[in-house]
Amino acid sequence: MPDKDAQADAVAAHGESPHKGKTGLRRVWNAFFYSMDGFAAALKHEDAFRQESLLAALLIPAALWLGDTGIERALMIGSLFLVLIVELINSAIEATVDRISLENHALAKRAKDIGSASVLLALANVLVIWGLVLFG
Repeated sequence: MPDKDAQADAVAAHGESPHKGKTGLRRVWNAFFYSMDGFAAALKHEDAFRQESLLAALLIPAALWLGDTGIERALMIGSLFLVLIVELINSAIEATVDRISLENHALAKRAKDIGSASVLLALANVLVIWGLVLFG
């Protein structure tokens, strides 16, 4: 295993992390399991993700029943997946900010507030899409 100096040289030479060595199907395989670890971490540590996942679990069957066409069902379900995606990204931003420092800082607050605003927009998107499909 290369020492830290060799790893630093590799990063400087290639502009990449030394952890980026896998390629092809092995990379896809590893990425799948990293993603499963991410889902598990979000479910374990993020209340909002658990709540939104429960909401999606309840609303996806409702979308399949209430949507008249494949497009309507896709829009309704897609809007729910978008909330989950944005929540995962927001949680990653929050964890990164907290890893850097737990002290109150204007930029940390801005990053967390912007991430929170993105989740709010995704939730508003659900309301708009479901409202238009069901009542439009």
